Amino acid sequence: MKKINPLEVFFWTFRRNEKDVINLYDSLSDVMRTATGGDMLNFGFWDEKTTSPIEAQKNLCEIFSKMAELASKQTVVDIGSGFGSPAFQWCFNYDQIKITCANINFHQLRDSIKEITKTNDSDHKIKNNNQSSLNFINTTSTMLPFENASVDRVLALDSVQHFKPLKNFLSESKRILKEDGILALAMPIMLEKPLVPITKLGILSVTWSSEHYNIDFITSLLKQEGFHISELRKIGSNVYEPLADYYLKNRESLKTRILREYPGYVEKILRKSLVKLNQVSQRGIIDYLLIVCKK
Repeated sequence: MKKINPLEVFFWTFRRNEKDVINLYDSLSDVMRTATGGDMLNFGFWDEKTTSPIEAQKNLCEIFSKMAELASKQTVVDIGSGFGSPAFQWCFNYDQIKITCANINFHQLRDSIKEITKTNDSDHKIKNNNQSSLNFINTTSTMLPFENASVDRVLALDSVQHFKPLKNFLSESKRILKEDGILALAMPIMLEKPLVPITKLGILSVTWSSEHYNIDFITSLLKQEGFHISELRKIGSNVYEPLADYYLKNRESLKTRILREYPGYVEKILRKSLVKLNQVSQRGIIDYLLIVCKK
């Protein structure tokens, strides 16, 4: 049974520095992995054909890669790469693409390297002869160890909400991108002012353990850093509501899996958080943003 340190919960909820984010994912990543049966940590994109969280997560990776205009023979940096599953998928889909998974969480990088060595897992196996490559580097999002104008794409899929200060990440991204390079972000955002009353967010005021960036703040900061926004999509209705519906419909089986690893209160908080996530999405308080910028 996994134990969760109450002091760490306090810090990752309210302080939210880099160490706190590492502790958050080390403590709770397995909740999502247990519930979905996979290694992706994004919320997913649900449409009428989607039947499972893994399908939804792969959908989001596909939509995101197309918006970012990924192509063969590109050099890509995936910031906050999690367990590397999105990068595996992109390497499978594109020939001769070179992806560096950059992550401050060493434990996730270690697991990523273990996965890429598995030759019998079709989800993680890169197609023979496509000459794509994956590299892994342990680094912070605000000090990227890459040369100026050296990469084609910088991606942050469901991770940028943890980057502090965000301005430093954006300036570093611009520095390492080539002249025609693209920065692509996927992230939960607020639609109202940054300081939304606790009465509106409810339990999410505690369990949404990241920066609550406002959409106007994001777009304004991107422009200040010299990026040109080429595409912006709000997809919250395809993210939060169907995810909550799926969990509630399948709660008993998912609960059984989660309780094998975590105390009962973790599952109860998860259920309440998903219900609230559904409500605030329907009320237009939060959304999920896909944004593509050119240098």
